[in-house]
Amino acid sequence: MSHRYIFSSESVTEGHPDKVCDTISDYILDACLEQDPLSRVACETLAKGNLVVLAGEITSNAKFDFEERVRDAIRGIGYVNGDCIFHADTCRVICEMSEQSRDIKQGVDSAAAEGKATAEQGAGDQGLMFGFACNETPELMPAPISFAHKLGRELTRLRKAGEIPWLRPDAKTQVSIEYDGFKPVRATTVVVSSQHAADVKQKEVRETLLELLIKKVMPPEWLDEKTTYLINPTGRFVIGGPEGDAGITGRKIICDTYGGMGRHGGGAFSGKDPSKVDRSAAYMGRWVAKNVVAAKLADRCEVQFAYAIGHPDPVSVSIDTFCTGKVDDEKIERAVREVFNLRHRLGRLWPERNFDRGKGNARIDGDPRKVRTPKTARRCAYHGFAPHDDSDGGIDRNTGRSRRECALGFV
Repeated sequence: MSHRYIFSSESVTEGHPDKVCDTISDYILDACLEQDPLSRVACETLAKGNLVVLAGEITSNAKFDFEERVRDAIRGIGYVNGDCIFHADTCRVICEMSEQSRDIKQGVDSAAAEGKATAEQGAGDQGLMFGFACNETPELMPAPISFAHKLGRELTRLRKAGEIPWLRPDAKTQVSIEYDGFKPVRATTVVVSSQHAADVKQKEVRETLLELLIKKVMPPEWLDEKTTYLINPTGRFVIGGPEGDAGITGRKIICDTYGGMGRHGGGAFSGKDPSKVDRSAAYMGRWVAKNVVAAKLADRCEVQFAYAIGHPDPVSVSIDTFCTGKVDDEKIERAVREVFNLRHRLGRLWPERNFDRGKGNARIDGDPRKVRTPKTARRCAYHGFAPHDDSDGGIDRNTGRSRRECALGFV
């Protein structure tokens, strides 16, 4: 007998203080990789009031103005209004960077070193990473986080397009979905909290966002007379962004993945180059899980990898289809190991959609100096795994094949 329950997921817009910091960290990463694809970057950001602090480790031949990149990131988000204390043109920027530890570097470099077991490039750290996919939505994401991201993305579009002039950058969304077993049935609650100008009243905020946002984004068949709408439930949201709350890179890792539906290994993504398996192996995990579901081998799939610092191969690979698999999980696992090269090497674990399509070589497992330039900042908000400009994620759901390589169609 199926079990009925409600599952909720939240998303944040790019103006949320933590997501501001994620975006700044990825702007710094992109600036390094644009000039030097072999850059090693671990950039953390803190924002509070009108202050931004950068800290971390960078080893790169890239030369650029850190403060200028920070201001570009903030300006791109939209903190340019005179009624916000946090502002792209006036914020203070403090930068405390050092080079990557030599001990870590020798483990990641494609070179022999004393005490290192192999001359191959190894993972940049130990840890475990998860990938997840399910057939609830066209992009093979869980419905709650998918709708939460779509609401946040449209809210930002309405603000940047000037269609709702009183909107400000900071906002959060949350969607609760009722399930019957693994099948999503209806939306029980939709929550939207958006920063706004001081002169707009709550009644206008509620009516406008209900009509122009929620009813536009949420399919009508998901809503009914019992659906609850909570829009700016405190009654006022004028003080927002880093003025209202301190922001730090890496505090929205559940928003960045599956909204709690799939597990998370604990490592953040933003500000990290491809040698950091926290990011690259999580991307590969999603790529593998999505291929399994697109190939109709299972209705949902979770993949776990684990790596050791300085070691090129994963120390474990695990597949769980939650009893929805059309074949045994062990058979899918063997196929995954055969089809996907999970050995860590610069860029190999990053699916190509994370790269600028207009630059460089199409292959990411060849010469690392020919790897396309990643554009991580544009994937930072509204979920890096389900980009709005590629709703099928590069997977043909009929054949189960990616546009670039076999997607387990032989299993």
